[in-house]
Amino acid sequence: MVLDCANSSVSDFVLEDVPHLSDYIPDLPTYPDPLQDNPSYAVVKQYYVNKDDTIVVHKNSPRGIHFRRAGPAEKVYFDSEEVCACIVTCGGLCPGLNTVIREIVCGLYHMYGVHTVLGIEGGYPGFYSRNTVPLTPKVVNDIHKRGGTILGTSYGGHDTSKIVDSIQDRGINQVYILGGYGTQMEAALIFEEVRRRGLKVSVVGIPKTIDNDIPVIDKSIGFDTAVEEAQRAINSAHVEAESTENCIGVVKLMGRYSGFIAMYATLASRDVDCCLIPESHFYLEGPGGLLEFIEKRLKEQSHMVIVVAEGAGQELLSENPTPIKRVQGDATPDQLFQDVGLWLSQKIKDHFAKRKNMTLSLKYIDPTYMIRAIPSNASDNVFCTLLAQSAVHGAMAGYTGFTVGPVNGRNCYIPFHLINEGEKNVVITDRMWARLLASTHQPSFSNTKEMVGARDEKTENQTSDS
Repeated sequence: MVLDCANSSVSDFVLEDVPHLSDYIPDLPTYPDPLQDNPSYAVVKQYYVNKDDTIVVHKNSPRGIHFRRAGPAEKVYFDSEEVCACIVTCGGLCPGLNTVIREIVCGLYHMYGVHTVLGIEGGYPGFYSRNTVPLTPKVVNDIHKRGGTILGTSYGGHDTSKIVDSIQDRGINQVYILGGYGTQMEAALIFEEVRRRGLKVSVVGIPKTIDNDIPVIDKSIGFDTAVEEAQRAINSAHVEAESTENCIGVVKLMGRYSGFIAMYATLASRDVDCCLIPESHFYLEGPGGLLEFIEKRLKEQSHMVIVVAEGAGQELLSENPTPIKRVQGDATPDQLFQDVGLWLSQKIKDHFAKRKNMTLSLKYIDPTYMIRAIPSNASDNVFCTLLAQSAVHGAMAGYTGFTVGPVNGRNCYIPFHLINEGEKNVVITDRMWARLLASTHQPSFSNTKEMVGARDEKTENQTSDS
C-alpha cells in the first residue's frame, strides 16, 4: 500500500497519515537509528515500529480509521549532530508540563545523541521577543517535581511569520509545541508556513489541556492529576456539609466546554449528590429543576455536595440564552466565562432565604488554580514520558505537522487538521454519564425539561388536529 500525507483508502481501510519531510523536500538523506547501538534497548526484541503498523478507531467506516503508530523508526532523517531542537509551552498551566520538557530533552540526548535543545520562554512571543535558554539533562533533572513550566507561558502573541523567521534564523530544525486546542491550531499554521518555505523542520505538538477536551485522543497530560486533586476539594466540601445541618458544599471545577474533570472526579469520590457539566443543560425553577432536587435531597439527608464545571449553565448567566461556543483567538478563559459557582451559590441562598422553616448553610470551594499549579502524579509522569519519547521518535523519523497522543490505549501520530476539528465533549447518552447518574441519583435535568416540552407539544398538536 502506497501512503502519502493525505487520506489513504484501500477496501474501506482509511489511514489518516501525517505529513513527512520527504513529501516536499526531495532526496533527503537517511541515517541509521542510533537506538540500535543503545545498550538500554539491547534487551528489547523489536523496538522499531513497522511503517504499516497502525492504530484502529472504528468510526464512519466498516474497517475503521487508522492512525500511524508512534515509536522508533529503523531509519532517521536527521543527523544527531546537526539537530537543533526547541521546546515551547503555551496557554494555561496544567500538571505535567515540566515532565514533558524533561523527557524531550533527555530523550533527545540519551536516545539520539542530540546535544542542542533550546527553551523558548514565555510562549509563542518568546520566539521573536526573548533569548533562548539552553536545556540539558542536568538543567532539567529535577524539574518534574515542580508544578508549572520552567519556560513560562502566555496566551496569544502568535505571529506565524515572525515565529518561522526566528526558527529559520536560529537554525532550529525540530519544534516541540506543548499546548491545548488553540495552541495546536497555531502549531498547524507554523507547519504550513515551514512547508511553504521548504524548510527541513519537524513541527510536533504535544496535547496539553487539563480539561481533556482535545478530540481523537484518549486523554491529555495533567488530566489524571487534576481528577485526583479535585477529589481533595470534594472531600473537604463533603466534610463541611456533613458536619452541619442543612449544609450544601459547592465545588467548582475546571471544564469550560467539556465536563470530563467534573464527571470523573464525581465518579471517583462517591460523595457527590449532583454534578453539573456544560454538555448537560439544567434549569433552576419549576418541577424537575435543580432547586426542587436540592430541597428533596436536604430533606432526605440534611446535607449535599454539588460539583459544577466552570462552563455549566453559562447560558443561564447571560442575557442571551444561547450556549457559549469556543471562541477563536487570544481571549483568555476569564474573558469568556462568568463565575457559575458564585452565581449558583447565590441563587441557592436566595431560594432558601424565602423559606422561613429552613436555615441553610453553604460552603463554596474553587480549587482551580491550586489544581493547575501542582506537579503531576505518578500516573501522569509515566504518561508524559511516553508522549515525550513518542514525539521525539516521530520528529527524528522525519514526520511533521502532527500531534502525538493515545488512541485506543496506544500512542500514535495524528495530523493537526484532525486535532483542530473541534473539542471533545462528554456524551450524555453514553454509559459513563449513566454511571454518574446512578452514583449521584440526580435527575437528568435537561431530559426532564425536554420530555415535559415534548409532551406538551404532542398534546397541543393532538388538540389542534381534533
